[in-house]
Order: sequence, then C-alpha cells, then structure tokens
Amino acid sequence: MLKKCVAVLLLGCSLALPVGARTGTRAEQTVMKGLHPVAGNFFIKNFRFQSGEILPELKLHYQTLGAPRRGPDGHVVNAVLVLHGTGGSGNQFLVPRYAGELFGPGQPLDASKYFIVLPDDIGHGQSSKPSDGLRTRFPHYDYADMVRAEHALIVDGLKLDHLRLVTGTSMGCMHAFMWGEDYPHFVDALMPLACLPVAIGGRNRMWRQMLMNAIRDDPGWKGGAYVTEPRQGLRTAVDMLLIAGSAPIALQRDYPSGHDMQAYLAHTVPHMVDLLDANDLLYQVASSRDYDPHARLGAIRATVMWVNSQDDFINPPYLGIAQREVRKMPHATYVLIPASNATHGHGTHTWAAVWKSYLVKLLGSSGADR
Repeated sequence: MLKKCVAVLLLGCSLALPVGARTGTRAEQTVMKGLHPVAGNFFIKNFRFQSGEILPELKLHYQTLGAPRRGPDGHVVNAVLVLHGTGGSGNQFLVPRYAGELFGPGQPLDASKYFIVLPDDIGHGQSSKPSDGLRTRFPHYDYADMVRAEHALIVDGLKLDHLRLVTGTSMGCMHAFMWGEDYPHFVDALMPLACLPVAIGGRNRMWRQMLMNAIRDDPGWKGGAYVTEPRQGLRTAVDMLLIAGSAPIALQRDYPSGHDMQAYLAHTVPHMVDLLDANDLLYQVASSRDYDPHARLGAIRATVMWVNSQDDFINPPYLGIAQREVRKMPHATYVLIPASNATHGHGTHTWAAVWKSYLVKLLGSSGADR
C-alpha cells in the first residue's frame, strides 16, 4: 500500500505533500471511472486579503457531484463541502481510496443523494496562485482569507444557504474548525480529519520553517524571481514533506533495508521536485502562520466527529492537545485511530475505508437527512 501511496504523494496522499503543484498539468490525477464531476470557476472582484492586499480578480476553481435539494422550508438540505490539504486540490478526492468508498450508490455520501462541492483553495490547483504570473507580488493569503473565499463560493457562487456537512483533510481539517466558529448556524456537522485546533507550534512549526528556509536560502530562488526552479531548496523541502507524511509501519514493511530505501528515494525525490513551484509551495506552507481557533471552539454548534490517527507525525496524539480541546465543543467526539497496517500516517485522512464508519455515525447523530 505504501508504495502506491508514495507514487501519488503529490496527489494528496498526505498533508502536504505538495500535492497539486502545477495542478491541471502533469500533477493532476485521473478522476475515478464512473464519476462525472462538473467543473466551474467562481470569480470575486477586488478580493481584499487580511494583509490589506487586493487582488483585482480572484478565481476559485471547483468541481461538484450531484445536485442540490431543498427541503419543505426552502433551505438546501444535502450540500457537502470537502476541503483539501496544503498543496492539494479538490481533484485529490476523486480517486478510489476516497470517492470509491464514499460517493458511490449506497455509500455514506452517495452522489445521487448529496450535492458534493470540491473547491481548489486560494493558491492551489486551478485557483489563483503565485505561479500564474504574480509570483511574490501575489497577496499573502492566510487561512482566514481561504475560508472567507470558500464561503463566498458556497453562498454567492453556488447559491447555497446551508451545508449538511463540512469535512476536510489536514489544512482542510483546520478550515472545518474555522467554518464551525465563523458560521455556527450554517452547518449541521463537521468532520475534521488529521489536525489540531490550536496554533501550529513546536515540531510542527519547526519543520515547516525549515522547509521554507531551505527554499529561500537556495541562491537559485533569487527572491522569488527565478527563471528555473531552485532545485536544491526544493529537494530539501521534499525530504521534509516525506518525513512529515510518512507512515512508520508501512515504511518498515516496504523498505526494510538501506538498499530498498535508497532506490525509493532516488526515484521519488526528483519526480516530486519536478512537480513543484517554489513560490506556490512557500505561500501554501506560510498560510498557516496565524491559525489558532482554540479560543472560540465553544462557539461551534455543529455536531463534530474529529478523527486523527495514532501514527500522524504532524499531529502526535501524545501531546494531549486533542483530548483537552475536544471538551470545549458542545457536541464533539474525538476519535484516535490506532496505528496499524491499514493506516497511512498523516495521510490516513484520505483513506476513507479506515474511518468512514465514523462518518456514518456523524450523519446519523447530526440530524436525519430530509
């Protein structure tokens, strides 16, 4: 399993594996057979970022499955927002390990019953991003900007007035907590996968800063005005991402010797570097800089099913943070999935077979679908 996962690291297997760099070209993954997503673009004029910077036109790319349905009161009752991780795109969910477990007939988020929205966040996929041409002149977005743009897409772009569920992986997990706080009466249920609702600090902050330093310290970066990608800095960034997204049990099983691991790295690292844009990656990683929802968790009114995995390097359970913070939310359950041959480290968030039973429980406990 890990070898398959490694081959698609840039397609959303884990946090960050800067999935989606140059999305829409060779980094984009093939949509699972049988799915027929409808793609669209939503444009916001003169989008003002928290930094005070303004983008004359912000493009948000998205895909949808199914159709919205309204209840007797006229409100949409079946809309589901699915949010990707750092470096990812909505396309990463249209694959067998996720869509094949959730979106099919009779499955928890059957696309014939639900209206599923898969956006590309600011700076990601086919949405507006630095590599479109502005490079370091692109506004310095953060998570608050991204969530506000997501909300605009839902309300102004897709004309939805209610969400049955917001779920997200890694960065999308963090956005899910922010949705619950910022729009407490808009969402019935939240399913955050693989994150913590506190400021990013400690080792998690350290490796992110080391990644950014590696790119900026590469003479080839040239302050972001490079002609060719700063490959040495990107190689170090990829090394950091591989460690952060790794699954110890699977790595030990699949690469038991130095020779095995050397062969894997010799093949994988250059391939990952080829798929990256340095400025896009810097912006993506830096966007978490002021994330810290912990003080407002009590404002969340949605039913929450929060799922992390025991072998997650990025969100280690032994810190005790999740066990403390879950008590602040009125209707929240925290689930820690034990490490096993079925888990994939941080990337367990996208292997829906591991956790979909908890999604079923959440949908049942957060109000019957009308």
